[in-house]
Amino acid sequence: MKVIAVIPARLASTRLPRKMLREIRGRPLIVWVYQAVRSSPTLNDVIVATDSEEILEACAKYACNGHMTSSKHRSGTERVREISQSVDADLYLNVQGDEPMIQAAHITALVELMQDTSIPVGTLRTPASAEDIGNPNAVKVVTDLNNRALYFSRSTIPYDRDGSQPHYFKHLGIYAYRKPVLERFVILHESSLERAERLEQLRFLENGIPIYAAETPCDSIGVDTEEDLARVLKILSK
Repeated sequence: MKVIAVIPARLASTRLPRKMLREIRGRPLIVWVYQAVRSSPTLNDVIVATDSEEILEACAKYACNGHMTSSKHRSGTERVREISQSVDADLYLNVQGDEPMIQAAHITALVELMQDTSIPVGTLRTPASAEDIGNPNAVKVVTDLNNRALYFSRSTIPYDRDGSQPHYFKHLGIYAYRKPVLERFVILHESSLERAERLEQLRFLENGIPIYAAETPCDSIGVDTEEDLARVLKILSK
């Protein structure tokens, strides 16, 4: 398969202002993500999709492949779809621009999942650490026995009513799409669950589009807050 990774990146973040350009050991966050994704041998290309001239300039400075996209997009998935209109591929990966600890192993696991051509959307899950189980910035996912996602939530799911200590899984911010499902996504309205949780993947589930989540032992940290940034700085400084 021809596989393209797209990193949607906007500057207008609210919880951590201008986070894509926040520096980690001298390099902007978006550059860390690009270089981490670029390390994967399974990819044909990596593209930063942005509507910010500043992000585009940062990409050029560090030899990252940046493309300017529309400022009217409501989600990262819509930005990936725009790239799919001009760059042909069998599979489009959507890697969140705030995932500097993404690894080649994550991408390999996701591409292997998508070898099953019946899967329209794929993503990853990993065992949740104790500090992530109750953290609303760490999205949790529950799946059926075939790894099909039942729900994603910022809440702690499943709820442990009787102290049975269930396994909790954290959702990682990376997806794989086939082009037809991207075309369908952009004509769907924002769903009620998506609006409540601020999780765009719920639009797929509410509209009956299955998402499969492969399990990986490799964790990652999405940078949404100053606390997240501090955690990443501590780890990457080692």
